[in-house]
Amino acid sequence: MANAIQSIFLSGPAGRLEALLNVGAPGAPYAALVCHPHPVHGGTMHSRVVYHAAKAVHGFGLPVLRFNFRGTGLSEGTHDHGRGERDDIRAALNWLEQEYNLPIIFAGFSFGAATGLKACCPDPRVVGLIALGTPLSVQERLYTYSYLSSCTKPKLMVSGDHDQFAPTANLREIFNLAAEPKEFLLVEGADHFFEGKLPIMREAIAEWLPRHFPALNLQQRA
Repeated sequence: MANAIQSIFLSGPAGRLEALLNVGAPGAPYAALVCHPHPVHGGTMHSRVVYHAAKAVHGFGLPVLRFNFRGTGLSEGTHDHGRGERDDIRAALNWLEQEYNLPIIFAGFSFGAATGLKACCPDPRVVGLIALGTPLSVQERLYTYSYLSSCTKPKLMVSGDHDQFAPTANLREIFNLAAEPKEFLLVEGADHFFEGKLPIMREAIAEWLPRHFPALNLQQRA
């Protein structure tokens, strides 16, 4: 059933990874992967932004995979400050490739966006990138995105103009340096977690996808 949700485990480089799969409709043209925010600060695959992003993509009938990074929930291993987590993402991409053999659309929130963009930009299996609440500085950790200047896959960046981890001016600099095609939506009044603005974020994803992936215009949007 297209609306079914399956609880599964993936084989990861540090042990098994706990995951949820929103089953797609027959004949779906793409699969999708959605990554969660920083696990040290409470981020999991059940985070509200992750849930709403997955629902937006699944609305086109695509199979959508979410998983907990190593050391989070029932996933084995320990947190590795983004390095091992990129390997976790590659393991999730491997699973999607083996299960569906479809082009993959990536979406990530906060730490999931930063880690996923770096892992997915050079990966030929990934054809589109959605970055939600892209972080620039969290406590003492700085995130850099210079590699986006050579990443020519379609990119959507959605952030709040009150994001406490990413000043708007700095976000615009990163966006301006990124290669085309790209779109940037600044959600007025939204903080890092899109509190009270999740429907706007979700609709931005739903509007962007068929503009860059015309096959989705033929899908029945839920």
